[in-house]
Amino acid sequence: MKQSTCIVLAALNMLIAVGAGAFGAHGLKVILSTDMLAVWQTAVHYQMVHALGLFGLGILMAQWIDATLLGRAAVTMLVGIIVFSGSLYALALSGILWLGAITPIGGVAFLVAWGMLAWCAYRRQSSSSH
Repeated sequence: MKQSTCIVLAALNMLIAVGAGAFGAHGLKVILSTDMLAVWQTAVHYQMVHALGLFGLGILMAQWIDATLLGRAAVTMLVGIIVFSGSLYALALSGILWLGAITPIGGVAFLVAWGMLAWCAYRRQSSSSH
């Protein structure tokens, strides 16, 4: 993923998350059960946090010469947002419980993406100290 694409996707995910948060707080509050509203808010929270992660990755891509792995981390983080938050949004709206079984796949994608970033930073630190 290119730096500009990463930042555009980060901004779009923040836009969606803020809208989804407001929709949950105002529009869904009277429709969803307390449990399903909490599921919705979890989806919003993780989407916001990882949209900020995408933004950070985009900024780092502009500063680090070898940004290939950062681009892969960004793709992995985006997949995590889609699978994790997407499955929770769908679960909250539909009540189809098996959608919750998909959510951990997105969580693993988040872990992998953050691990990739840590590896990039470690490699960068190691190469600059020599």
